[in-house]
Amino acid sequence: MSDPRLIVGLGNPGSKYAETRHNVGWMVLDRLADRAGLGGRGKERDAAIAIRGRLGDLEIVLVKPLTFMNDSGIAVRKLLAREHVPLEQMLVVVDDFALPFGRLRIRPDGTHGGHNGLRSIVTELGTQRFARLRVGIGEPRRDAIDHVLSRFSDRERQLLPELLDAAADAVQTWAREGATGAANRWNGWVLPALPGASAGGDAAPGAALPGASAGGDEGERPARTPGPGEAGGPVGPDGIRRTGTGWRRILARTADDDRRA
Repeated sequence: MSDPRLIVGLGNPGSKYAETRHNVGWMVLDRLADRAGLGGRGKERDAAIAIRGRLGDLEIVLVKPLTFMNDSGIAVRKLLAREHVPLEQMLVVVDDFALPFGRLRIRPDGTHGGHNGLRSIVTELGTQRFARLRVGIGEPRRDAIDHVLSRFSDRERQLLPELLDAAADAVQTWAREGATGAANRWNGWVLPALPGASAGGDAAPGAALPGASAGGDEGERPARTPGPGEAGGPVGPDGIRRTGTGWRRILARTADDDRRA
């Protein structure tokens, strides 16, 4: 039996941080857990909560360090010691404000780039040679700490399900093809714009909608705006938003959610 893939999502514990940009690594792990039918099955041990299971033909271990971001390396070091898995089988998923919102960047190794969670892992392991998936959260318009601990804007929240789907797909590509294969597939990916969104000046890239023509042949009819329940369109009557990378059920928002935003 081959070694499991260790997928570590970085974030901060506690409801105060649950929906912040700094916790996008946890959000990607939640998406993977949902796909594998593993939601709510995690076990707490050695400063982390871990879920073990299968995603298709892959054996995976999803790990959320329960230390705060700056001490993430403590949990990762204990995880590797317990699992006896080669470092090449681990991927760390983190937020990155050096990337525009909606972009992904996969690398097989590298410096911490100023990210305190990665800095802690590098310090604890004594090496930079582990793969990481950076998820763009947009450049700060104010203090960097305030930015990473802030919640996404209304428009970003509309785009977030598709970004998380793509990030989860990128993790699965890494698990099957390695960091180089995943980088070739996903480092050039651009988050499609919402129907009716302007093409400039917003944090999210203004790419063509899924299914829209990229050509512009003379006499061709303009691409139709997707309707409810269609890929790239709004939520359908079944409560599911269909995207170019998967289907995602949209949960009803509450008044408390709106007050926290």
